[in-house]
Amino acid sequence: MSTTKAEQSLVVLGAGVLGLTIAYLASLADDVSFNIKVIARDLPEDTDSQAWASPYAGANWSPMELGGRDERVRKWEEKTFNKLWDMIPTGLVKLLHTKVYSAQRENVSDLWWKDLVQNIRVLSPSDVPEPFKAGVAFDTVSVNPTEYLPWLQSELISRGVTFERRNVRSLDELRSLVGPDGILVNASSLGSRSIIGVEDTKLYPIRGQTILVHAPGLQECLIVDQGTEEPTYIIPRPGKGQPDTAILGGTFQPGNWDTSLDMQIARGIFDRCAALAPCLKSAESKILKHNVGLRPGRDGGPRVELERIALPLQSTHDLIPWNGNPTSDREQSMLVVHAYGFGPAGFQRSWGAAEEVLELMKAQVALKHNN
Repeated sequence: MSTTKAEQSLVVLGAGVLGLTIAYLASLADDVSFNIKVIARDLPEDTDSQAWASPYAGANWSPMELGGRDERVRKWEEKTFNKLWDMIPTGLVKLLHTKVYSAQRENVSDLWWKDLVQNIRVLSPSDVPEPFKAGVAFDTVSVNPTEYLPWLQSELISRGVTFERRNVRSLDELRSLVGPDGILVNASSLGSRSIIGVEDTKLYPIRGQTILVHAPGLQECLIVDQGTEEPTYIIPRPGKGQPDTAILGGTFQPGNWDTSLDMQIARGIFDRCAALAPCLKSAESKILKHNVGLRPGRDGGPRVELERIALPLQSTHDLIPWNGNPTSDREQSMLVVHAYGFGPAGFQRSWGAAEEVLELMKAQVALKHNN
């Protein structure tokens, strides 16, 4: 019986956590030899660029409503949590003792995520600060995007994956790179709203403003369950190069494209967090950076699906840019696997969603080789 792997050209558009994780799993596929190239405007070293979301993520696993309503999303979350939990010994992932405070009491048995996290328990009234009425504690995980994303990239480079910085404005630009038999993974996040050939108007920004602090006194994650545009959370993160840091948040402002810093909001964030963790006002705590980023929200939830797109692109507005390729008028199609629109949950759904993308690609490879 032959053990020769099927070969497949793969282009990944986007080098955020989803694009890199998809490329990572594809590079490890045991039955398909993917020749992988990652194309992106922003790469893992661009940690100060506000044009992408991944560097600004809280990057912890935290319960979110969609996981309780959508079984597909719940599976992504479970697989990702388990993968990150297993990575704790590497130092890239932090075991995060977490407390969530709320205005009303909840029965732990009603929480959809009760069996996903570790060591969940109801807080006693003496452990719940005013003005909150109840709380739960559990163990979860966090990562540091400024170390985790470069680690993914370095792993990919060591496996022969290549990277190219390019600002893609139209899918037509990628046709020669993907080729007639290749696969394109579209993990372009909010870019999918304006990339010609995708133009997904269901995408919208969710403005997030946070503060990065050095605070050795912070040993646990604290979250206030408010459901407002100004949530309160403290997320300690791992860090080999910069230990003892935490993200203070935040804002959750759908439809807001403003990436400028609002110091009045920053004041509110710090004061709310300091009320939960007074050690933030100690002399050993220092503000390192203010962050503003745009999460890639999408009406209807994340898009993970196959699409075959006819090229050259046809458009009702007849304004498709010429891509400079003399063969650009030849008709062909491009197989695209979309993976974008994860909102505030890109990190905590990354491994599960990437696994689904890989299975979609492998099924297409098998179909091609069996015909």
